[in-house]
Amino acid sequence: MRRTVSARLSLDVAADADLLFCVAVATGSYDVDEQFVLTQDGRPVTAEPALMRHGARVHRYRAPAGRVDLRYDATISGRATPRSVSPADLVEYLRPSRYAESDKLLAFATDLFGGLKGADCLQAVEAWVHSRIAYVSGSSDHTDGAVDTLLTRCGVCRDYAHLVVGLLRALAVPARLVACYAPGLSPMDFHALVEAHVDGQWLVLDATRLAPRSTMLRIATGRDAADTAFLSSYGGSATLVELEVTATSDGDLPRDDGSPMVLG
Repeated sequence: MRRTVSARLSLDVAADADLLFCVAVATGSYDVDEQFVLTQDGRPVTAEPALMRHGARVHRYRAPAGRVDLRYDATISGRATPRSVSPADLVEYLRPSRYAESDKLLAFATDLFGGLKGADCLQAVEAWVHSRIAYVSGSSDHTDGAVDTLLTRCGVCRDYAHLVVGLLRALAVPARLVACYAPGLSPMDFHALVEAHVDGQWLVLDATRLAPRSTMLRIATGRDAADTAFLSSYGGSATLVELEVTATSDGDLPRDDGSPMVLG
């Protein structure tokens, strides 16, 4: 499988800011041909790379005031080896987190799905969120978590993912959020989906059902959006003024029948 992805970001930095970009595809067993180009006011600058957990790559740039532009292009051939499951994963991804407040969802999740186990539980939670939450661009704020989405019954991909993660953790199923490129996604953007642990492997869930899971490419993996944001800014003032994401796959997009699968 051959996939091509890109990201274009432009920021106006009003005061010195520490910028963290997480747009590069995660390390894996596939072949990657990529370019990461960062400029400030039209001049090339260098970002410091950092390898994070689960193969995520963050590029850090301490930016003075001015215009910062990022261009990332990558062509990926092949598929990644499924991610291993560590004992630490099964502890970390069972706990409540900033945007997946599973402790507040315990009674609700138990009432709806308490008798289900394994893949049946995963599919029931995914189907419920898909049928009860409306995808509405701009309907949520960056501070909204799973409980907010449950109450408002609308959101975007990260809101769907946070609710699925929160419900699964409330049911004692380790679950985590994955930021990815998603060929076929409409509207095109960075995408968020869920990996949940069943029988020694991470199975992929996407309650939005907006793109085939088999073509998606991992960028970052973590407890929730706090660990997987494509851009973070600290200690200054920076405004995102432009964002463009593309993701394509050679050939026709495959049909996604909704059955359990791993991310490749």
